[in-house]
Amino acid sequence: MAPLLFADISLVSPLSYLRCFCSSSSVLFSMAPSIGSQEAKTICVMDASSRIGAALVDRLLRRGYTIHAAAFGRGDEGKAASWSESKRVRIFRSDPLDYHSIADAVRGCSGVFYSFDTDSYDEFMVEVEVRAAHNVLEACAQADTVERVVFTSSVTAVIWKENRKLAEDVDERDWSEPNFCRKFKLWHALAKTLSEKTAWALAMDRSVNMVSVNSGLLIETELSPSNSYLKGAPEMYEDGVLVTVELKLLIDAHICIFESADAFGRYLCFNHAICRPEDAVKLAQMLSPLAPSPPPSDELRVIQERIRSKKLNKLMLEFGDELQVAE
Repeated sequence: MAPLLFADISLVSPLSYLRCFCSSSSVLFSMAPSIGSQEAKTICVMDASSRIGAALVDRLLRRGYTIHAAAFGRGDEGKAASWSESKRVRIFRSDPLDYHSIADAVRGCSGVFYSFDTDSYDEFMVEVEVRAAHNVLEACAQADTVERVVFTSSVTAVIWKENRKLAEDVDERDWSEPNFCRKFKLWHALAKTLSEKTAWALAMDRSVNMVSVNSGLLIETELSPSNSYLKGAPEMYEDGVLVTVELKLLIDAHICIFESADAFGRYLCFNHAICRPEDAVKLAQMLSPLAPSPPPSDELRVIQERIRSKKLNKLMLEFGDELQVAE
């Protein structure tokens, strides 16, 4: 039998899986920050067909922006139909591997929100995501109008390394090690690490103003144990770095980072670190709602949280204090 270390979480029994989890709150900011009308600005959201992208389009429309909704076609097509009725939304059918379709969507925009997600990750998808990131940043570099790019990455691009247990608390300065990810077939982590590194390298070389949001596991209705983010979840738990984020907070963070002139570099984004027994039970039930009842929470031990999001906390608090809500 394969050891639990880096086991495929979908193959772990609900009871064994549950023992890998626990949680402590690490709340960021509950209210969406806002600034005044942005009617003069056009923003590209890519992939607008993903859950994050669709939520960003809806939020940005409420804030007065005009939107280029670039859809990769893997998500909610119904959303695109509803946006087509708005005079402030222009829909683009984009292919992340087709540079020209990306450039068409970005052209004329002052800002770009970019995210890439897929149902499953393997070695091939790592190459696809890296190439897609390069295409997007190259298109942004070529577009004279782009003032800032907000690049959605992942906490998995931060936490995986050979000597991670000897390190201090994890923050935005940390990077996952590609060779370590390859060794344990952590394809989601490898894709996010290499694509983000590719984006940063091109942004610095071409003077593109880019900021990244390194998101925790997005809590959503259809979350399942087979989610690629959860590969290696037992070790994430043991290391105190298994974190989750709610969609509202993730969108708030994206808006804040785009609109705040003080935003720079990378930002870890999460509002829950899985370290407390009662939260472990709740997460396990969410992942496997039809599984047998989980064991009593006293069978789980509390793990010390070793990941911090102080940088984002500070930015969002300052943003909220200085700017008036306009939604």
